[in-house]
Amino acid sequence: MEKRCIFHIPNYLDVNRASASQIRPQKMKTAFEENGYLVDVVWGYGKERRKQIAKIKKNIKNGTMYDFLYSESSTMPTLLTEKHHLPIYPFLDFGFFKYIKRHGIKIGLFYRDMYWKFPEYKESVRGLKYKIAISMYQYDLRQYAKLLDKFYLPSRECYSYLKKEIPLDIVDVLPPGCSICDKIPKVEETTGKLTLLYVGGVGYHYQLDKVVKAIAEVPEVDLILCCRKEEWEREKENYKAYLRKNIYICHAAGEELERLYRKAQIGLAYFDTDLYMKMAMPFKVFEYIGHGLPVISNAGTVASDFVEKEKIGWVIQYDIETLCSLLKELSVNQDILSEKRESVYRAAERNTWQQRAKKVERELRL
Repeated sequence: MEKRCIFHIPNYLDVNRASASQIRPQKMKTAFEENGYLVDVVWGYGKERRKQIAKIKKNIKNGTMYDFLYSESSTMPTLLTEKHHLPIYPFLDFGFFKYIKRHGIKIGLFYRDMYWKFPEYKESVRGLKYKIAISMYQYDLRQYAKLLDKFYLPSRECYSYLKKEIPLDIVDVLPPGCSICDKIPKVEETTGKLTLLYVGGVGYHYQLDKVVKAIAEVPEVDLILCCRKEEWEREKENYKAYLRKNIYICHAAGEELERLYRKAQIGLAYFDTDLYMKMAMPFKVFEYIGHGLPVISNAGTVASDFVEKEKIGWVIQYDIETLCSLLKELSVNQDILSEKRESVYRAAERNTWQQRAKKVERELRL
């Protein structure tokens, strides 16, 4: 008998956007399929979701058996995910959840983002818009508390901000996963110099000034800093004084980005942290280990706890001298990388997207 599940996202997915909120749902859907599931999706704008929901309801009425419903929340409140952000489908998604629950199908949801809980959100969204958004986020949480069997978070630390709304007995952790890439040694593309790679955001939560200053002081090490072009244009004045010949700024994607991974020996998840970033689990850490790269991370974060536990890199304090010291040591003793790389390969096997999907199946399948 074929295995079947429902995959729900209350918004439109842009497959061309290289952000975790767009990539993760696609990775999870593929992982369920690779684990043997026929996946019926509910995603897109409200009009599309309504049609998909009607089809699934018809399937259930005709005897189709679904093992579970897995959902991933939007970064916006569920009721505001249309292009114009007006709540024109107020009962669509949670009405569907209620229907699924009545039919004895368990529901698990990954809660993507609680940035709205922090003061910075109030600074960026002001006045009436802020009040409406907060009330809508709170409405989502009330519905989740009533309807979910599992409420998944990126890290356990996130729950400290949700204790008032979500009961502990449904809370679990479902961090990002990785896709394991070719493990053949990358000798053909190395220059002999130690090369670090940073892929991700610049500015706001991702302050990289100390990284760039440190690399400027260690000419025997190269840094490839890959970010979105518009972010770099906004932030480059803050870094211009420290850019050297060993620091390369690029805006790669697709195969071009894969070539950068093949050039590097170490990935960076090392940046100044605020309260929000201390509990976030960066998507980039799992991209690094999927490409066989050990990771340098700064102490006191969820990411550094993972790096330390899995023995996949180096956890150091966030300051220029400490980073410079480590880089100088590694540049003259690259044999240290071989041992770390073996740990990375083993950790990647334990942290694939397929393993994440299997966890959901174990916990929700009847």
